[in-house]
Amino acid sequence: MAKTAFIFPGQGSQYSGMGKELAETFPIAQRLFDEADDALGFKLSTLCFSGSDADLKLTANTQPAILTASIAVLKVVQQETGLNADYVAGHSLGEYSALVCSGALSFADAVRTVRARGTFMQEAVPVGTGTMAAMLGVDSDELEDICREASEGDVVSPANFNSPGQIVIAGSVAAVARAIEIAKGRGFRKSMLLPVSAPFHCALMKPAADRLAEVLNAIDVCEMNVPVVANADAEPNCDRERVKPLLITQVCSPVLWEQSVNAMSALGVTSFVELGPGKVLSGLVKRINKAAVLANIEDVAGIKTAGGNA
Repeated sequence: MAKTAFIFPGQGSQYSGMGKELAETFPIAQRLFDEADDALGFKLSTLCFSGSDADLKLTANTQPAILTASIAVLKVVQQETGLNADYVAGHSLGEYSALVCSGALSFADAVRTVRARGTFMQEAVPVGTGTMAAMLGVDSDELEDICREASEGDVVSPANFNSPGQIVIAGSVAAVARAIEIAKGRGFRKSMLLPVSAPFHCALMKPAADRLAEVLNAIDVCEMNVPVVANADAEPNCDRERVKPLLITQVCSPVLWEQSVNAMSALGVTSFVELGPGKVLSGLVKRINKAAVLANIEDVAGIKTAGGNA
């Protein structure tokens, strides 16, 4: 029996205008944006619908904005189509969207938590002292070795295993620069510094993980109605007791996206439906599993297509 996974995007997929058409067309989506505004105490909806790129790029804004836009799409999909998921997963921040989809987290708790998470991640490292870079064409074992050689007492390590031949590293500016040079010396000349405000998913994020733990301790996790494939171990989880530890671990650990997609494929998933802004994850899945059937739903046209195919 062919299975379906819903996948939810992370930071970098945001754009001004996301969710606007959906909210104007479907009252259930507008209610979701209203709920986010109420939960956060400011007009997140305005930020999503007409905010500046500069404001949307601020991590403390990006995270609740993408979560809200993604869950608005999910609510409309559930109302308007017959699509259901056998597994759910999300990339970094997207794991919170997946947990809302699974029933583990309430939307209001999730949107407040990721607002705090974004703030904590931004404040964990002074601006300009950490960075991230995409390393292309290097396999994971060799990249681990390059990072070890480059560290020299600083932090640098793999942060996102995105797809075959695309791994992101994170750490101090100096150590990341050394890793790029060592990789070039070994013949790996394709690398790209990423326009991020902090070095996510590495040991430098420990202060953020500690502060996030306090926020998570104050919220309830409910029984899950669909397994969530976690970033930290790339395994499906249905145990609500493991949700908070996995989310805390995720802050300082690499996002095992390639491994997560492979795990879902091995469990019989043939269709991956990306819910939320952009098509980043669809592109990654295509590189990981060329046989996968892909769909992206972020607007009214996508809902209509999905409804016709359900």
